[in-house]
This record gives sequence, structure tokens and C-alpha cells, in this order.
Amino acid sequence: MGLNLNNVLEQMGKDKGLDKKILIDAIESALLTAARKRYGIHKEIEAHFNEEMGEIEIFQFKTVAENVSDADVEVSLAEALGLDPDVAVGDSLGIKLDISDFGRIAAQTAKQIITQKVRDAEKDVVYNEYVNRKGDIVTGIVQRFERGDLIIDLGRTEAILTKKEQGRGEGYRQGDRIRALIIDVKKAAKGPSVVLSRTSPDFVVKLFKDEVPEMYEGIIEVKNVAREPGDRTKIAVYSRDGDVDPVGACVGIKGSRVQTVVQELKGEKIDIVPWSNDHVKFICSALAPAQVSRVLEDDANHSMEVVVADDQLSLAIGKRGQNVRLAAKLTGWKLDIRSESEAKKIHKEETEDIFAKEEPPAAEEGVEDAAALSGGADVGVLEGVGEKTEMLLKEAGFKTVGDILNATIDSLSNIEGIGVKKAEKIIDSAKKHVKG
Repeated sequence: MGLNLNNVLEQMGKDKGLDKKILIDAIESALLTAARKRYGIHKEIEAHFNEEMGEIEIFQFKTVAENVSDADVEVSLAEALGLDPDVAVGDSLGIKLDISDFGRIAAQTAKQIITQKVRDAEKDVVYNEYVNRKGDIVTGIVQRFERGDLIIDLGRTEAILTKKEQGRGEGYRQGDRIRALIIDVKKAAKGPSVVLSRTSPDFVVKLFKDEVPEMYEGIIEVKNVAREPGDRTKIAVYSRDGDVDPVGACVGIKGSRVQTVVQELKGEKIDIVPWSNDHVKFICSALAPAQVSRVLEDDANHSMEVVVADDQLSLAIGKRGQNVRLAAKLTGWKLDIRSESEAKKIHKEETEDIFAKEEPPAAEEGVEDAAALSGGADVGVLEGVGEKTEMLLKEAGFKTVGDILNATIDSLSNIEGIGVKKAEKIIDSAKKHVKG
């Protein structure tokens, strides 16, 4: 061909980010197609790149024969010996073809094939690059708008940020820089289609990993994320190292780390919640900034009745129910928020309903009067509750038998001086008292 291709291929590979072997395969394939077009498809032709000479060589293979009956597929022994002195009759001999006279049509065909092969190879390289980056954050430039979707220039390819994957209230102009999460990569005729998102919960996690070294190193783990894009996110974090505060590490000095994430999310509020395998404790943290008074657990229905002070009710529920909705999603529990006054009213009605259905005690059995049996009886009447325990219970707000019936083991055991076993005994004593 009169041209050393080695340098050309190496430079072309650098420019397009392609392996030299891919380019060699493309040229070999193109010239092989052109050769068959020039010499006929019925002939056995092969193309090979000669590394030393830096050129593509085309060979036609013929069978060595003493008497040639078909010159297209056979070569005489005398001619073959002139090319290779070691050949014998029946051998297959490769005869180098002169491709300088390929002609305009064959050359044009080769050029088209090479161009197409290189394009296909570029698409594959770009696809493989981005398919391995799913879940990563990329930075691009807003190229254009298509029916509300943003087309983002990533340099080697374009990506799409659909309208539903854009944060609520976010606005962009052509030429703006934008960061987003790769959520999918698809093969398409025009090249790989990279799909981005700014609304995915994983986008928040990745932003924190960029800002919090302890999270990137695996010391702090994100247990769950609940997000309403553009409004608020709750993220539960846990530290594998007892000396590292997961919430403090994510907040950073003077809130520097979390503020960087908030700015990227255009002001979206972020609540960082310490994760705990204690469901009650975790739920109380998830409902922050509201303060929880007590929690009644219903394992059968996987739900929690959360009682808060009357002035904390609106804070616990949040604007349009957002706070409790995100807390429920974060913890995986169904949450029913009640104020103290509402809870007392409901449980009082339930207690009265229970006693209304019970048989009155027989006078001859010498049972205590109805007032003593009711949920309104003083907690001091319970078996196993001495003066000290009575005082501790009343100081914590558990003044009557009904209060004990509505309490949980966790809420009682949290009282200083009353452990889990003691709490279990007090509740059992209350149940026995009511049943008589």
C-alpha cells in the first residue's frame, strides 16, 4: 500500500480511544470485502496485517496441483515451488495479491466499511465505559431541551435527564453544568443511551460519599433512605466504629458537609437519622424534630402507635403529613401519630368498654369493689409494687392501673430503677388485677 499503518493506527487509536487491534480488524475486514468484490466471492481470500511492514496483505489460497484444471482455485507445482520451495502437491498456498489496482469502487467500499466499523467500535467502547459506571455521578453540560427532557453532553456521548428525573423546581439553561446519577445505559442505533437521574435516593447517598470520607471508606453505612425529591430526605446512618458518630460525621464541622449536599439538591431539607436495631428508638429518631412521649408496638400488624405531646403533634406529622410519611418509609413500620389528649381519650374509652363487658364480681366471693378493679385504680394496689416503685412509676406519669395496661415493657424499663424483668412483672400484675 506504500504507507506504514503502525503510526497511523496508534494515533487514530489515541484520538478515538480505541484499541489498535480493533482498528486492525476493521481494516482487515474492509479490505477483505473489497478484495472479494474485486476478485470474486468464490475465491478463498484472506487479509492479514503485517506488523513489521505496517501494511495489510491480501492472500488468495490455491491448492498445489501437477495439472491445473481450474486456475481460480489451483496453482501448478512449478509456479508454487517458485514461491515456496517446500510445497508439495495437495498443499494450500497463499499467493499475495496486488491491491494497488483495486479500483475506485472497491476502494470506496473499503473506506465505507472502515468508517462504519470504527463508528461501531467507538459506540461499543463508550457503551462499555458507561455501563460499568451505573450508579456513579457524572458531570455534563446542558446541550438542548426536548419536550421537557434535558440532553446532557458528557464529552464522549450524550445523556438524557427526563422530566420526571429532574428535581422539583430545578431550572436549567443551555450551557449550564449539571451533576446527575447514571441509572441506566442502553444500546441504540445512534450510540449508547445514558439515562440520568437527580431524584433517585441513591443520588443523595453518592453525594454524601463524595463529602464524607468515613462513608466512602465504609466506616459509616447508609442503612436506608426515604426521599421526596425537591422537598425533604431522611437518611439513616450507622457507624461500624463506636468512636465515630455517624450523624456528626455526615453533618461535618459547622454543618459544612451536609450543606454542600443541600446546595447541590437546590435547598432540599435533609434529616440525618442514627440507625438502631431497636425499633422504638429508631422510630423516635426518625420522627425528629418532634419529641416522642411513648410508643405502643403492635407486632402482629407491624405498626406503632406513637404518642406525642399536644404541642408536638403538628411537628410529628409534618406539612401535608410529610414527616411521618418519610419516617414510616425509612423505618418500614406503619405509624399512627396521636397527641397525649387524644391517646388518653381513646384508651379510656377502650378500658371502659372492656369493663362494661365483664361480669360484676359476686358479693359473696369478697372481691374488691369495682373502683379498685377498674383501670382507674391507683398503681399502688398492684402486687409487687412497693412504695419506691410506686413513686418511680407516678413520677414517670404511670399513676393508675390503666396507665400500666397501656404501657409497653420498653416504656417502663426506660424508667431509672425499673429493669425489663421488673417491667414485665408490673404489667402482668396489672393484667391479673383487672381480671380479678
